[in-house]
Amino acid sequence: MMRRVFAMDILACPTCGGRLRFIATIEDPPVVQRILAHVGLPTTAPEASSARPPPAAGDTLAFDFPG
Repeated sequence: MMRRVFAMDILACPTCGGRLRFIATIEDPPVVQRILAHVGLPTTAPEASSARPPPAAGDTLAFDFPG
C-alpha cells in the first residue's frame, strides 16, 4: 500500500540501498496494540479536530505559520 500511496520503494534500505525482504503484515488489532505499547508508541488514534469553515468572501488564503 505504501508503494501505491506514497510512490516510494519500501524495500530499499535507507542506509545501504540494498534490498529488504518482506516478511509479514500484522493486522490483528490486539497484536498491533501490544507491539506499539512495547516500543513506547501510542496505542490509540488521536482525537480528530473539527474542520475549519471555508474562507469568507474577500479573505486571503494565507497559511498561519509560526514566525
